[in-house]
Amino acid sequence: MARMRKAAAILVPLALSASIVAFAGQAESKLPQQSPINVTPESTRVDLGAPKLHVSYGRSDLLLHYDRKDAADPNGCNVRHHEESEKAEIESGNPYITLGTDPTQWKLLQFHWHTPSEHKFAGHGFPLELHLVHENVTTKQLAVIGIPLRAGASSTVDTVLAKLAPECGANVHLSQIDLNTLLPHDTSTLRYMGSLTTDPFTEGVRWFLMREKTVTQATIDRFQHLFPHGNSRAVQPLNGRTVTAVPHS
Repeated sequence: MARMRKAAAILVPLALSASIVAFAGQAESKLPQQSPINVTPESTRVDLGAPKLHVSYGRSDLLLHYDRKDAADPNGCNVRHHEESEKAEIESGNPYITLGTDPTQWKLLQFHWHTPSEHKFAGHGFPLELHLVHENVTTKQLAVIGIPLRAGASSTVDTVLAKLAPECGANVHLSQIDLNTLLPHDTSTLRYMGSLTTDPFTEGVRWFLMREKTVTQATIDRFQHLFPHGNSRAVQPLNGRTVTAVPHS
């Protein structure tokens, strides 16, 4: 057991930016398997036999737009809602993931960001968190890859967020972005069953948390300037859930 917990602890990313104040959303849910969560070594077990996550992304054209939650509000263009974000929709290509030997595709629908990070690791957070949202082509179940982002070298995220789409204005088109480069080289995952982190907080979502990536401080500042009060949900109780650590293969 001690060896398993030690291995699990290795897979829990160390927070390099712990001076962040979490912003709790106003709308909440009382359902038992909610997201995000605080991942700790004590709540994590290693499963070397879990199905491997296979990522087949490639290059895609993207449409970056501001995802509004207050379109009916006449003052909405000047007010930031805590569940709004910059969202990149897939316009071309066929990015998807599969699990193990099951050929069923989970198509990448869109990806977006939260500040500060929604998931915590041993109580520590990151400036940003990237969510890549997939849908099973057969069952329509959702799966989300979550990647914490810290300040450092530039990356593909900087390219995508170089020009933010205004809340009420023109969208931003991006051509042939290599989506594989959004992911860390080490594709170890922390997996658990959870929910959407925005209303209606639908459960049954499969979460795959990966190691952190870097973005420039300028990109972090630009995104946080757009959401000065944050756009993340507070961590939710585990309620007996176990996080499964699956090492990189």
